[in-house]
Amino acid sequence: MTSCITICDTCKHDDWEERAPGQTDGERLAELVEAAAEGRPVTVRRFSCLMGCARACNITVQAQGKVNYSLGQFDPDTEHAQAIVDYACLHGESETGVVPYREWPQPIKGHFVSRHLPLSDDD
Repeated sequence: MTSCITICDTCKHDDWEERAPGQTDGERLAELVEAAAEGRPVTVRRFSCLMGCARACNITVQAQGKVNYSLGQFDPDTEHAQAIVDYACLHGESETGVVPYREWPQPIKGHFVSRHLPLSDDD
C-alpha cells in the first residue's frame, strides 16, 4: 500500500526570510520531498498549516488502515527530504504502519511528534 506524505507548506523557521526571501521553509521542503519521491511508491501533497508552528517544518505520514505519524523540526534540506521519503516507503511496506526503530533512516530519528491510530470502520 502506498503511504502519503503531507507537508505543511506554510512552515517557517525564525530566520527563514533572511535565508530564502519569498519562499517558506515548508515550500522548500515540499519541493525537495517531491523531487526525492519521484519514481518511489509514495504520494506527496501539500497543505497550508498543520498547526505545529513551534516545530517547523512539519509533515505527516499516513495510509488507510495503518498507524499514522506527525513529525516536525525538519530543515528544508536534501538529507531530511530523502529520509522522509525513505521512511514513508517503509511505512507503506509495513502491514500496520509500524516500522521497527532499527529500520528508521537516521535523519528521521528524533523528529516524531505523535502517532495516530487508524480509524476503525465504526468511526
